[in-house]
Amino acid sequence: EVQLVESGGGLVQRGGSLRLSCAASGISFKTYAIGWFRQAPGKEREGVACISPGQGTSEYLESVKGRFSISRDNGKNTVYLQMDSLRLEDTAVYYCAATSRAVTSIPESYDYWGQGTQVTVSS
Repeated sequence: EVQLVESGGGLVQRGGSLRLSCAASGISFKTYAIGWFRQAPGKEREGVACISPGQGTSEYLESVKGRFSISRDNGKNTVYLQMDSLRLEDTAVYYCAATSRAVTSIPESYDYWGQGTQVTVSS
């Protein structure tokens, strides 16, 4: 059974930091690209960051460039999303997802999804 489990969400003040983790099991982790997505109430799910299996390629949503950083530890089957200088508009449920295809920010290309973790940025 494939499982992706996110952790690290919570309540943080504007300008603060959080690090999300995504622990995977049931897949050959090092062969999958991993993406982080978010969905705020009333909005479409959007790709925040994604990373290739070998860490050679990563992509970011324009609005998080310079503030968020994605990384992975293939030995631990875990991907991280370091989020700094958080803004009110970063408030959303954050999901990680895995795809056997090339790294992409398109949600429909992902095969497996976690349950999500809430990130709330307060003023």
